[in-house]
Amino acid sequence: MPNTDASNVPSRPIPAVSTALLWNEHILMVRRAHAPNAGRLALPGGKVEPGETLQAAAKRELLEETGLRAEAGEVVTAIDLFDHEADGSLRSHYVIIVLRMAWQGGVEGAASDATELVWLDRDGLEAAGSDVCSTAARVAEALLEEAAGKNQR
Repeated sequence: MPNTDASNVPSRPIPAVSTALLWNEHILMVRRAHAPNAGRLALPGGKVEPGETLQAAAKRELLEETGLRAEAGEVVTAIDLFDHEADGSLRSHYVIIVLRMAWQGGVEGAASDATELVWLDRDGLEAAGSDVCSTAARVAEALLEEAAGKNQR
């Protein structure tokens, strides 16, 4: 049974962004160095800083983690991510806003909170299976399907 001791629960959700950067029917993923989802593939992103817009946070996080520059576009979706302790108590609650990104340039390389960069197509995403965090997998699958549909027209 989860620990419901209110003294251990964060006072409020933490706003964060994830970036959805697609190129030739591939989506950029990073292997996360830290919790939540340490060691797993996820969309690049991180916490929104005080006074920072979602678009500015997305551009900053993408550059910090990957070395790539991109223009932040529309919001794709928003996701609740709950991180729990081993006893079931809530460690953190992130509200992750996923933004579509338009590539501008840069030199690709894992940095900051990423240990590896991976470009996955639909087959690669399926093959990666549980190596990809579930929320990122759902978003990536939908965006890659959308991209494939646009290229078939």
